[in-house]
Amino acid sequence: MGLVANIRRDVRFARGLFRLLKRIKPIQLDSDVLLCDDIEEAVDKFADHVAFEDERRSVTFREFDAMANRFGHWAKSRGLRKGDTIALMMTNRVEYLAAWIGFSKVGVAAALINTNLAGPALGHCLSISGGFNVVADEDCWRQVEDSRPHIDRDLMLWVLGLPEDEEASNRRGLDNPVRGGSSVRPAKSAREGLTNRDTCLFIYTSGTTGLPKAARIPHSRARTYMRAFAGATASTPEDRVFNVLPLYHSTGGLVGIGAGFLNGARTIIRKKFSATSFWPDVKASKATMFVYIGELCRYLVNCPPNADEKAHKLRLAFGNGLRADVWPEFQSRFRIPNILEFYGSTEGNVSLFNFDGKQGAIGRVPSYLKSQINIRLIQFDVETEEPVRGPDGFCRPVRVGDVGEAIGEIGNDIRHDFSGYADKAASQKKILTDVFKKGDRWFRTGDLMRQDDEGYFYFMDRTGDTFRWKGENVSTSEVEQVLMDAPGVSEAIVYGVTVPGHDGKAGMAALVVDGKFDAAAFDAHVDGKLPAYAQPVFLRLIKAADTTGTFKYRKADLVADGFDPAKAGAALYVRGGKSGYAKLTAAARTKILDGETRL
Repeated sequence: MGLVANIRRDVRFARGLFRLLKRIKPIQLDSDVLLCDDIEEAVDKFADHVAFEDERRSVTFREFDAMANRFGHWAKSRGLRKGDTIALMMTNRVEYLAAWIGFSKVGVAAALINTNLAGPALGHCLSISGGFNVVADEDCWRQVEDSRPHIDRDLMLWVLGLPEDEEASNRRGLDNPVRGGSSVRPAKSAREGLTNRDTCLFIYTSGTTGLPKAARIPHSRARTYMRAFAGATASTPEDRVFNVLPLYHSTGGLVGIGAGFLNGARTIIRKKFSATSFWPDVKASKATMFVYIGELCRYLVNCPPNADEKAHKLRLAFGNGLRADVWPEFQSRFRIPNILEFYGSTEGNVSLFNFDGKQGAIGRVPSYLKSQINIRLIQFDVETEEPVRGPDGFCRPVRVGDVGEAIGEIGNDIRHDFSGYADKAASQKKILTDVFKKGDRWFRTGDLMRQDDEGYFYFMDRTGDTFRWKGENVSTSEVEQVLMDAPGVSEAIVYGVTVPGHDGKAGMAALVVDGKFDAAAFDAHVDGKLPAYAQPVFLRLIKAADTTGTFKYRKADLVADGFDPAKAGAALYVRGGKSGYAKLTAAARTKILDGETRL
């Protein structure tokens, strides 16, 4: 890159970082200025602008504030006090945001429940929320009722849109009670004594490898998410932010909302993502920005051409998880001028921003800012799943270009704070001590990354997903990217499985294919694109990939099934034979288990 290009890049980065830091600078952990105060400040500034639009209605900032106030007064009328929690399970709609923001005005936290959950998993999330009240809507309340046998307490269920004949002793309609409440802002005395250290929300992890955990989001964290993206995106009151991500997730519910709301922009909410209606809706709504997660972008790229996919007014797409193999086609095919990729986790204290638009990078830390940014990469042993420590007992930083686990130092300010989970034991598992000096504490992201000599960071894999085979580390995300380009493959999920008598784990891929699977063509692609140790040993054909509400693959069940035809079905293949991959029979599996067949 030439000198002039370098200067332009650094200026762009510096401007973006300055806008972000300027917006989060006022947040102090011990301050009593809370998230609801930020909301009310925006309402007072943009009162008559349209704040939100969903499939049912559009509301101005003033109307939205009145709705939130009614939810707050209702919570108080139920005897809820500061420090209490209400579980919220509702599809994307204006009332969803009004509910939890209204609750925050009276000091009540909201546990944001994944609307895809049911049965034991839903019961678990409601139990660990600590709340005795659940607010739901007509689309979700039956899931709550069905999960009652799995909940450890009696819950009162309040439902928007509940018919009178469906009411019961522990289930009531919510429309009239909220509508009858005062639209005047609750007095600040209702939240007196609370600071930014106190809980605003509980947001749950996706549960890709077990039951979800409730991440505690203090007001400081919620404010940081919302204010950071109001600064980073440089939105204005003329912008329209298109948001189809679930509001129970931090990217959709905080990042995607704060980017527009705090700057007076209109936020367009949709109940859920639809690949077929996405571009017509973006065009019709006159959206200028949209918030993404990477898998949403991949789905759009895999869709057939749409007449409206270039006929939009978008100037920016912002989000996280846009894969390096998807980014170029996504940006060029849909003519998106600017992409702002960021890295961060709901509960973590590590964040990165790619203000430069460098394709494939999750963020950048120039050398002159290294000491100011809260991230380090340390050596990681994929077999023990623990950091590598030297003779002095301290962790070892990786060299430029090498892969390591990202960690963030824990401290007593908003950039270093780690608020943890509702479960204290789960929180302790994420803390690493005595890292570079005695007594220091660092948050473990669980993400493996590398950094190049220009300061760009690249996501490589999750620590639990990388496995070792034939003496080499195999990154599941890298192998998935290669397999997605194989003939006929529409989706690929890669994981490691244990094979008796072999060190490490053998690679296995669950594939969704279009039409008949061509084993020979697939083998030729794998052989030409992947080193021998990374080539999947086993294949499993599946009809559809099971994902979470935020489009993350669920691997736990696939790993548990292994390469057993009795569990995984007949569509199993093993590397070997004339075509490279042959059908795996029960007899062939027995030979592998007995050690007669070496892989």
